Amino acid sequence: MSELTKILKGTRTHLMNGVSYMLPVVVGGGVLMAVAVMMAGKGAAPENGLAGSIWQIGVSALGLMVPVLSAYIAVSIADRPGIAPGLAGGVLAGSIGAGFLGGIVSGLFAGIICYYLKKIKLPKAVQSLKSIIIIPIVSVLLTGILMLFVLGGPIASLMKVLTDFLTNMNEGNKILLGLIVGAMIAFDLGGPVNKVAFSFMVATISMGIYTYAGPCAIAIAVPPLGAGTASLILKNKFTLEEREAGIGSLAMGAVGISEGAISYTSADPLHMIPINMISTAIASALAYAIGVTCQAAWGGLIVLPVAGNRLGYVACMAVGVAIYVALCAVFKKNVSEEITALAAGDDDDVDITFE
Repeated sequence: MSELTKILKGTRTHLMNGVSYMLPVVVGGGVLMAVAVMMAGKGAAPENGLAGSIWQIGVSALGLMVPVLSAYIAVSIADRPGIAPGLAGGVLAGSIGAGFLGGIVSGLFAGIICYYLKKIKLPKAVQSLKSIIIIPIVSVLLTGILMLFVLGGPIASLMKVLTDFLTNMNEGNKILLGLIVGAMIAFDLGGPVNKVAFSFMVATISMGIYTYAGPCAIAIAVPPLGAGTASLILKNKFTLEEREAGIGSLAMGAVGISEGAISYTSADPLHMIPINMISTAIASALAYAIGVTCQAAWGGLIVLPVAGNRLGYVACMAVGVAIYVALCAVFKKNVSEEITALAAGDDDDVDITFE
């Protein structure tokens, strides 16, 4: 197997590395934008005062997401030499309209270029200059040429086609997309499948399309909110430890951290994974149907200030949580705990049985 084939076979790993480093940028920028709108008390971007300054900071941070994505895809392939061409390629991708997809492509090519440049044998007299001068200059130049004259134009055209498709999507397709998005977000709660759906959310926001982000933002919050609510209401379905974690799960759902439902899901995956997916898919599809939008690449109640159709946003989230609780009531098995063992302070003697 050639080295290039090995690199390409690890594409998913490289993409996940880029996305993981991009997430703090997205969270920081998106949440600050939401805070700015909340401070301004309007449904639009504030322009003046403290709120306007915070909005500008948030927008600037969010604008770094494609360069950071591109850079750390390249780093995953070629280590630190990939940073400079990855950043340069990501900036160029944004400037020519290639957007999120352009950032992915530039990161892959920058990483591959640096990987092979590192392997070039040079005389000892100039070997020390390779990492600090030769690789940065050559890799940035080659990545820039590829983005400006070879790959950037076709990718920008593809992004335009995608933008037009999403903008003109009919109601039936929107509902289907909502079902798929919701199911993907809830399937592995922050894992690779979740990240694919989330990455598409970031991409659409970078294109100025907010119809996808609204349902996605709701989908992110439904599993932790649903798990927390169900654990507090359906006490016979959850262990004492799970019930005590309910408030924490609700808090994580409110700020858009779907991982808050992982502990509940891992304890009973056979029942909880379908419950996560069904409730979230329905909430997401409903959000598409009534035109819920979001201008921040995040989820939960924290982005409510930048959501379009706020009442619908909250209602869809509530519907998803209600369905989640109902499915838990019907399909999740009861848990019977020996309260006397807990009262005696001996946690090791707790007898948990499934009825």
